[in-house]
Amino acid sequence: MSRFLKACLKQHRPKYNPNNLMEQYLLLAPVASFIFVITIITTLITFSNEALYSKMMLHPYSVSKGKYLYTLLTSGLIHKDWMHLLFNMLSFYFFAFQLEATIGHWQFGLLYVLSLVLSDLPSVIKHKDDFWYHSLGASGAISAVIFSYILFSPMSMMMIMPIPIPIPAIIFGVLYLVYCTYASKYSQDAINHDAHLFGALSGIAITIILYPKVVPFFIHEVTAAIQSHLV
Repeated sequence: MSRFLKACLKQHRPKYNPNNLMEQYLLLAPVASFIFVITIITTLITFSNEALYSKMMLHPYSVSKGKYLYTLLTSGLIHKDWMHLLFNMLSFYFFAFQLEATIGHWQFGLLYVLSLVLSDLPSVIKHKDDFWYHSLGASGAISAVIFSYILFSPMSMMMIMPIPIPIPAIIFGVLYLVYCTYASKYSQDAINHDAHLFGALSGIAITIILYPKVVPFFIHEVTAAIQSHLV
C-alpha cells in the first residue's frame, strides 16, 4: 500500500471491531457495500425476469430522444450472464472498498454514479440511430473505480486469475483495457464494452479534481519503481 493511500485511509477510517468482517465493510465502505449487494441482487432477479431485464437495459436510440433516461443508471445494475457478473463484481471487490475508505463516502458515490452515466454517453451518441442496439453492465463505473485506485497505489501487487504471479495494479489496469478494447471490436453480446475506456477516463478525471495532489504522487511512485528495476 502506498504512503499516500495510507495517509488518506487514516483521514477517513472510522472505529470498528477488527473481529467483525461485515462491520468493517459497512463502516469503512458503506456506499461500496450497498452498490455491491444491490447490483448482485438486481442482476439475479433479472436473470429470471425478462420484462424487468428489458426495461433496465440502456437503449441509446430512446435515450437520445429524451426517453428512458433512467436506464443510464439502471443498466449498470444488471449483467448479461454469470461470467459478466463475476468478472465485474470481482473487479469491484478488489478495488472499490479500499478506494471508498481512501477518498471518502460521498466522493466514492459521486465517482461511481457520475462515471456510470458519463461512460454511457459516448455509446448513446454512437448508436443514437440504431434502434436495435441495447447495452448493459457496470463496466464503465468499475473501470472508473479501478483507475482511481491505480492513481493512489499504482505499484500495489495483486493476484489475478489466471495469471500465476502477482502483478502491479497499473499492469492490471492496462490488461483490463486491452481486454475491453478487444471485446468492443469482436464481441457480439449486449455488454457495453465501449464504456470501459470512457469510464476509466472519467474515473481519472474525477479523482484528479477531488485530489489534485494524486498526480505528482502517481508520477513519483511509477518513476521510482522503474528506476529501482533499472539499478
